[in-house]
Amino acid sequence: MSATPARHEPVVTSELSDRDREILDFERQWWKFAGAKEAAVREKFDMSGTRYYQVLNALIDRPEALEADPLLVRRLRRLRAARQRQRSARRLGFEI
Repeated sequence: MSATPARHEPVVTSELSDRDREILDFERQWWKFAGAKEAAVREKFDMSGTRYYQVLNALIDRPEALEADPLLVRRLRRLRAARQRQRSARRLGFEI
């Protein structure tokens, strides 16, 4: 009898919807779509670019998204933080 450690799967209290998973999949590989990202968003998700980014930003703040794809979510959070720093610096007259 071998003593193999039991695998414990994390308990997820709330799961991602199919649309949430599709958005994460899209963000992982949107550059593969022909044309501009905004057009691909409109075609794939039937929403404006503005609405898509609102949904995406809310999604990457969720622990379930971080658990589902930690590398992608952390990268998207870093990009968002960098853009926020640049906007703040511009408002204050600094260059980053």
